[in-house]
Amino acid sequence: MRITENKTEIPLEQVMSLLKQTYWADKRSEELVRKSMEHSSCYGVLTEENKLVGFARVISDYATSYYLCDVVIDEAFRGQGLGKLLVSHIESAPEYAGLRGMLITKDAHGLYEKYGYSTLDGRFMVKTLNC
Repeated sequence: MRITENKTEIPLEQVMSLLKQTYWADKRSEELVRKSMEHSSCYGVLTEENKLVGFARVISDYATSYYLCDVVIDEAFRGQGLGKLLVSHIESAPEYAGLRGMLITKDAHGLYEKYGYSTLDGRFMVKTLNC
């Protein structure tokens, strides 16, 4: 397995397949996903055969904060430490060092806590949209 940051190695149709496995992005249109990828830093986990089995995006101003989103590992490849590999790769990127990291998730809190994330009660707000 290897991680790529090269968007040309992260096929939109394979990202769509991964996002269909999620509760938060399973109804996103291909156009919406394409646009979100264009305006984000994207990370893919690839097999030796170059099949995309993991994906994540980061949105950042590279000065104060970044938003980690769409972290997903293919159902058939879960439990192999690929989520840890992907998040660790992103969290160790020098462009995010010293910045405030944010994410929104209902699950996998234990994974993100290993990288310094904590749940903020009463402060973190989100406007929910249909995307």
